[in-house]
Amino acid sequence: MSPIVISIYVFVLAVFVGFEVIAKVPPLLHTPLMSGANAISGITIVGALIAAGADHGLVAGILGVAALVAASINVFGGYVVTDRMLEMFKKR
Repeated sequence: MSPIVISIYVFVLAVFVGFEVIAKVPPLLHTPLMSGANAISGITIVGALIAAGADHGLVAGILGVAALVAASINVFGGYVVTDRMLEMFKKR
């Protein structure tokens, strides 16, 4: 099998497994899990910066910038949701 076919197979399998895992999480736990996912997205930002800055061609640079934008949106959204959640627990 060619490496691209194996990569597509792993990607599709990861999509299905990820969907099943997230679908089983109760709504009460979604916000705390989002807070934990911010650390993973931070690592993704570092990888995206490396991919965008490496000289592997135009397509790799474009994909690196796209990954950087997507991971940044995820981190920012996660912090906003976490801040909102923590505001609910403050005494008035």
